[in-house]
Amino acid sequence: MPTQSDSQDSIQQPATKPESPIDVDLDDGRSNWNVPNALSATRLLMSFVVFGLIVAESYFGALVLFILAASTDWIDGWWARKFNQITKLGRILDPFCDKIIICGTFVLLATKMDAVPWYFSVSGILAVVVIGRELLVTALRSAIESMGGDFSARFTGKLKMVFQCLTAGGGLLYLHRLPSESSGDGGLPMDWLTWFLMINVWLTFIFTIYSGMEYVVAAGKILNPGKQPETG
Repeated sequence: MPTQSDSQDSIQQPATKPESPIDVDLDDGRSNWNVPNALSATRLLMSFVVFGLIVAESYFGALVLFILAASTDWIDGWWARKFNQITKLGRILDPFCDKIIICGTFVLLATKMDAVPWYFSVSGILAVVVIGRELLVTALRSAIESMGGDFSARFTGKLKMVFQCLTAGGGLLYLHRLPSESSGDGGLPMDWLTWFLMINVWLTFIFTIYSGMEYVVAAGKILNPGKQPETG
């Protein structure tokens, strides 16, 4: 999903004379109190309500609120670009809110789906992969931007976010249906939802790792450019 932080997820070569991103005037006098940042802050608050609903096993309510929160992620990015309201605060707040709602939801789903077969479950391993990738990309972003480089969205990173949202939503719907439609082994029959969840779990796993490795390779070329050939 396109967001305010879309310019942060792929790597460009730093300028010859690195300039700290802290010194770059992105705001140009614009106020931080704008619609995109308000939407990001609202998404952060909604995230904690989603977490509370999952803990309380009110999965349908958590699903509805998760969808609304995910929608604000697209809206705030569109609004910021459309009305030229991209700010330094937005570049920090928007990806932070994304990480909170995705990582938190995956961790809590892993605690609730421990009895679900691993091959279509939001498992603890998947949650660790998702969190680990986010920590890795954040560290790389910090290193590259300190050198004057920049991140902009890669297609695989956008797909990763889409599949993560579909997996989280599918997991919540699965848990909502579980008490009333459980089969004899404690799970749901292999219907459309089970297949939907299984496909998206594996696509999330694949694209989370692949997109993370893309950033590692790209960052490595900048952080260790190698010896330049001598001329003359």
